[in-house]
Amino acid sequence: MKSKLPLIARILLGFVFFASGLAGLLNLVPVPPDLPERLVTFNNGLAASVYFLPFLKSVETICGLMLLTGFFVPLALVVLAPVVLNIFLVHAFMAPSGLPLAIVLGLLMIYLSFFAQPYSGAVKQLFKRK
Repeated sequence: MKSKLPLIARILLGFVFFASGLAGLLNLVPVPPDLPERLVTFNNGLAASVYFLPFLKSVETICGLMLLTGFFVPLALVVLAPVVLNIFLVHAFMAPSGLPLAIVLGLLMIYLSFFAQPYSGAVKQLFKRK
């Protein structure tokens, strides 16, 4: 079972980002009407930039697909790290109801990046002093 844990974690994280990115790109999920006011303001600001949300959802879709297929997994983990951090901070400060999912995403990211073989070795190389 221990050898299957990285595969399960990678597939879960990949599915969440692939599905979320695709749903955002194709406008498959309507915006919930009961969002906190600060989160609505934040989302409106991102949408006002015109380019950022399509870019973010494209990155989520591509990196989710990379995780699902197993190609360039360390690269996908590094690219998604600031996205996961932002998801956590948004929920911590603006919408605490989503905090459990943000914590699970963060734990999956940390596990795959720093503890799961064979991905952790490549990610840890980024933190070595040259």
